Amino acid sequence: MSRRCEPPVIPRPSLGLRARLLFAFALLSVVTAAAVAGGIYVQARNDILQRTQDAAVQAMTSRLETLFPLRTATPGPAELGEIAATVTDGDNSAIAVYHGMHSLLRPRPGAPDPPPGGLRPGGAARILDPGAIPPALRRAVAGGDLAWKRVVWQGEPILLIGTPLLIVERDRTARMSGIEVYSARSLLPEQRSIDGLATSAWLTGGAALAFAIVLALLATRGVLRPVRELGRAACLLGQGEMRTRIAVRGTDELAAVAHTFNHTAAELERHVEQLREMEADARRFVADVSHELRTPLAALAAVADILDEEAARLPEPAGRAARLVSQETLNLTGLVNDLIEISRFDSGVAALVPNEVDVAELVRSTLRTRGWSEQVRTELPAAVTARLDPRRVDVILANLVGNALRHGEPPVSVRLSDDPHWITLKVRDHGPGLDEVVLPHVFDRFYKADATRARSEGSGLGLAIARENARLHRGDLTVANAPDGGAEFTLRLPRRTPDPDGGPA
Repeated sequence: MSRRCEPPVIPRPSLGLRARLLFAFALLSVVTAAAVAGGIYVQARNDILQRTQDAAVQAMTSRLETLFPLRTATPGPAELGEIAATVTDGDNSAIAVYHGMHSLLRPRPGAPDPPPGGLRPGGAARILDPGAIPPALRRAVAGGDLAWKRVVWQGEPILLIGTPLLIVERDRTARMSGIEVYSARSLLPEQRSIDGLATSAWLTGGAALAFAIVLALLATRGVLRPVRELGRAACLLGQGEMRTRIAVRGTDELAAVAHTFNHTAAELERHVEQLREMEADARRFVADVSHELRTPLAALAAVADILDEEAARLPEPAGRAARLVSQETLNLTGLVNDLIEISRFDSGVAALVPNEVDVAELVRSTLRTRGWSEQVRTELPAAVTARLDPRRVDVILANLVGNALRHGEPPVSVRLSDDPHWITLKVRDHGPGLDEVVLPHVFDRFYKADATRARSEGSGLGLAIARENARLHRGDLTVANAPDGGAEFTLRLPRRTPDPDGGPA
């Protein structure tokens, strides 16, 4: 069955890699589109206005050429009106000024009368109001220059052109006549064209941005797919799937990373296989040696029993030696038996023999058999039954209670509780408890909390075997320090342990 590998929960940035790539791509697209569209817009706007301006100036100068030579050097309002009418057509209006006096524009025959300051029907130009002429333009024209300026008058953009009229003397010298002619042309058509151009630029930019985002989504998907595959593969590798590999596509940097990952995974698999083989060999060696030692140890145990019986009648040095041989033989026998038991767990051949048992009676039997009934306080509710392997539970309890009696302080207690699915046994002493450094290693093999403890006090395998027996029941064994002092071991076992064939009890 394939495993589903979920990535570990780690602090994440406010934006993921995909979002950051999209943001960067979109930002670059917006800046580029804005720069290009802005440049095109400004250039087109300037071209439109420049063409309009050049055409208006050319038209005005062409019309003014028809006035030469001037008929009078001191014109009145009527003559100024004729001058203004000369440069006026259907698209503009004009005014002629002479020393503070200005013309009144006479409408062309058949033309509708415009309202003062308003637009003629059909978009005709306004009658030019002298107030629309800015002082800067007046000064430029008074200085003898042909000048123009774009202004907004009464909410409408207009192009103002001003020029002085010259009088050419008979000696062909020119002098200022004092007459200034100003023409105003509406820029509304050009403004509409420019606005339409801006709208088109924005629409084109928006469409380009949307297209760029779609391309960015496709691009980031292509970039992130190998990254996700690499993450899933690394997660599976961390779960022990040593044969995990990822496909190498192309020859880019991601392909190089994939190739490196596959090479690393292959090397890791090879080393893990070597370690597993070495571990299996070591376990087989321990199991084989332990089994081979059982027969001579059985003979030694028989001899040790005889020596133990005769030790009291032997002289003191010989008697002490006989008792030492007997005790060490018993310790060695216990160590060998523990090694054999551990080897069964390691090889997976350890099996349960479950039976329906009264848990309270099982606890009492364990204490009674070892002579601990008077030393241990018990809280054992009646009628608590479970389907367990009584021999293995007896081994667990004997180890926990024995350790509490040897290394803790009285009183030692065993408390039983249950719920519909689990039973819980708590074994506690009232000693100083376990050091915080020791707690994570209590169930390690050959671990002893006190390195100075006598070798004869245990093999260091008892708690490891106890936890393996608990897990064989699909339960667990944990340890913690009680709030008011002492170490407390908690054994949790299911009330219905599966049968050895894997079916439900």
